[in-house]
Amino acid sequence: MIWLYRILLNLAIPFGLLGLIFRGFKNPLYWSRWTERFGFTSQAVVEAAPFDLWIHAVSVGEARAAVPLVNRLLHEQPDCNILLTTTTPTGSAMVKLMLQDKVAHCYFPYDLGWAMKRFVAQVQAKTVLIMETEIWPNMIEAVKRYGSTLVYTNVRLSERSYSNYAKFPKLVKRTLAYVDHFAVQGKADRKHLELLGVDSQKISETGSIKFDVNVPPSLRESAEVLRRQLGQDRLIWIAGSTREGEESKVLSVFKQLKQTFPSLLLVLVPRHPERFDYMARKVQRRGLHCARRTDGAAEIGAEIDVYLGDTMGELSLMYASSDVAFVGGSLEPLGGQNILEPCALGVPVVFGPHMFNFPDISRWTIKEGAGRMVQNTDELAKAVHELLSNPSLRDEMGSKGVNFVKAHRGALDKNFDLIKKYSNSKA
Repeated sequence: MIWLYRILLNLAIPFGLLGLIFRGFKNPLYWSRWTERFGFTSQAVVEAAPFDLWIHAVSVGEARAAVPLVNRLLHEQPDCNILLTTTTPTGSAMVKLMLQDKVAHCYFPYDLGWAMKRFVAQVQAKTVLIMETEIWPNMIEAVKRYGSTLVYTNVRLSERSYSNYAKFPKLVKRTLAYVDHFAVQGKADRKHLELLGVDSQKISETGSIKFDVNVPPSLRESAEVLRRQLGQDRLIWIAGSTREGEESKVLSVFKQLKQTFPSLLLVLVPRHPERFDYMARKVQRRGLHCARRTDGAAEIGAEIDVYLGDTMGELSLMYASSDVAFVGGSLEPLGGQNILEPCALGVPVVFGPHMFNFPDISRWTIKEGAGRMVQNTDELAKAVHELLSNPSLRDEMGSKGVNFVKAHRGALDKNFDLIKKYSNSKA
């Protein structure tokens, strides 16, 4: 099975190149550093090797989750040499924005046997940490053949992902046997790994690092400044991390809500930066007045309907400046996005029915009264309308969200201890 996998993957190389070309039309950054996708690491990374720790974080969400771990490690071990890889340019931009030159960065290669062997030999990592669940057989085997310790952390294995992996039981079981340890978010993730053949002794339940949201005083101060710019006397509804197919629904609901709340401002933050310009045009085609964050306006006039968050790394700031939050990736079957961020900031959260990437977190959020799930645009309009109409309800849900997040903190400490344990055992 592994040889079939390797043959098919090599045959797919032309399609991988075509994929980079087509993605580049939406985001030209896919056209740069493309040789890194085939294991040809930059000279800067080669010269920085060997690395004490190599962390792989696929995109923005995983990169953000990795940041507190990196900062904690560097605080305790300032000379720790860390490489952080991502798959997407947006993930790369997030690493550079939040960690700057604290870590080395390059793109994660395609899971080609020869590319992974070259890459692993070049970076010479003592310990490899994979954020969440990226099962790449050639990467895993190359890492273990080199002699590195391999740990998966903050693992979530949804029912959909488990079903896909379960179609290839022998290959998956053989591959996962190489992993030294798994730190999973919850009981369902543990169960799915065990069903895939992982030894229960290799699994620890540590919770989700995303509960360890840090809200510095400076964020609150910046949010107050932004709120004054947006209009303190206006109600503000934010739609964050929205994906293709959702913005049209959000804009329709917004126009409906404007009939009751004429001064309502929509803060719209698309998930992917390559869609910023497109969304600005889309808003204007709907007959709505749009201002962009990058315009740098000192004050947003009453005539502005939509404020487009077209910057990286400022979603928390915009959540903190709003009255009600809708978190995207959930009205369409995309698995949802992080709903803990607005909860931690005391903002009541609304999300759609497609939260299969966050099943426990979405269920707990509803149970604790910090958020609401809606099935369609009619229910979205009704839920947001009720929250905008009722300041006491907003305050109550916001307070419950803050307490809910505080009660589930601790995953960062557990994961940090786990990393130290396996790093020390390797040393």
